[in-house]
Amino acid sequence: MAEISTSTKKNRLTLYILIALVLGIGLGFVLNTSYVSTENQRIATAEVTIKSLQNQLTTLHDTTFPAYHSLKAEIESLSKSKSAAIIARDDKLEPFSLLADIFLRLIKMIVAPLVFTTLVVGVAKLGDIKSVGRIGGKTLLWFFSASFASLFLGMMLVNFFKPGVAMHLPLPGAAVDTGIKKTALTLREFLYHVFPSSVFESMAKNEILQIVVFALFFGVATAAIGEKGEIVIKAMDAIAHVILKITGYVMKAAPVAVFGAMTAIIAKQGLGILSTYSIFISEFYFGLLLLWIVLLLAGSLFVRKRIFTLLRHIKEPTLLAFSTSSSEAAFPKTMMELERFGCNNRIVSFVLPLGYSFNLDGSMMYMTFASMFIAQAYGIHLDPGTELSMLLVLMLTSKGIAGVPRASLVVIAGTLATFNIPEAGLALLLGIDPLLDMGRSATNVIGNSVATVAVSKWENSLNG
Repeated sequence: MAEISTSTKKNRLTLYILIALVLGIGLGFVLNTSYVSTENQRIATAEVTIKSLQNQLTTLHDTTFPAYHSLKAEIESLSKSKSAAIIARDDKLEPFSLLADIFLRLIKMIVAPLVFTTLVVGVAKLGDIKSVGRIGGKTLLWFFSASFASLFLGMMLVNFFKPGVAMHLPLPGAAVDTGIKKTALTLREFLYHVFPSSVFESMAKNEILQIVVFALFFGVATAAIGEKGEIVIKAMDAIAHVILKITGYVMKAAPVAVFGAMTAIIAKQGLGILSTYSIFISEFYFGLLLLWIVLLLAGSLFVRKRIFTLLRHIKEPTLLAFSTSSSEAAFPKTMMELERFGCNNRIVSFVLPLGYSFNLDGSMMYMTFASMFIAQAYGIHLDPGTELSMLLVLMLTSKGIAGVPRASLVVIAGTLATFNIPEAGLALLLGIDPLLDMGRSATNVIGNSVATVAVSKWENSLNG
């Protein structure tokens, strides 16, 4: 009876999230065409005029001409007007954005302590450093294989469809500031990002990879002290259960958060952007669908037909990640559902947190798809060797930056600079990025869930 009751509650929550999703889209469309239509029109007009003026600016090679300074001043004035319109629109839609923001803050409140406590318990129960190394090796092998497959699939599809050529979009001038700071791969920065200087700072900033590193040390040390460590393990296990109970309370607010997030996104973007970028959006989502099939087929090699049972278990966190554009929002629920599916909690608590730094499959595919799209839009031909080099650069620079805001765009910006592709091309994608982020986030949940199940089966730790 308890299992039936739990299943009914899960189905109800999924239904409520779906209803909230549809209502949010509907209300967002109404608000876009009425409540914030003036602000949206001002923003659209300013963007078109700014692009036109920037193109004129590129034709003036002598910066001492009065016309050059006049154009610069006009662009600056229009940029201020656009910023003011965006602020005014955001103020109007703030009540809806707050619904999603508060939910995401509550989720972030849970994630760091949940990762730490469950991982410490999981590692301590493994018993020795050899077990940690064995499972870690299998996990990273899966992650890098999945990342390569995602990047390669994105590159194959974008070369097949050539959306950058087919769409004939007006190109932004080279001087356009996208507001995205590029990142470069340096060993020092990567290591600083991996190893924490303060675990409290890592907790405060939700630096999952740094928390994982500290938890590994803490868990191994707890197991090493023997009987005294049992007290710590029991305490951590109890705290983890308390946090999972809190997760249950927070998840009740998920439909409200989904409603607020969808209303704000559609009110800002409108459905018109779907027609303008229909080619890119449809081809990218087709690519994500293919990636889902590849990941699920890979998972079925380990669990056979149970892969469909896994899909039923993770439909709720996947839908939540899609509607809030945040795979992090789905983390606690994903952890609970994987354990219900039959994965050992020590494997779940080890693999899943690592996945959020090393195995963002949807984001991986987007990086090659977007980078090649921008190159195509500018008419830049890249030979197969250069494309493979780009894939490897993206593979390395993307690891461990999951906590960076707009991480995918940051990595893409750095990659474009490396291969002499105009970074201003990112401006082509900024408008639709929130819509694409929804699909990326949902795919990240699927990828990490399949990875956890595969490693569990690999370790003979999968029940059912």
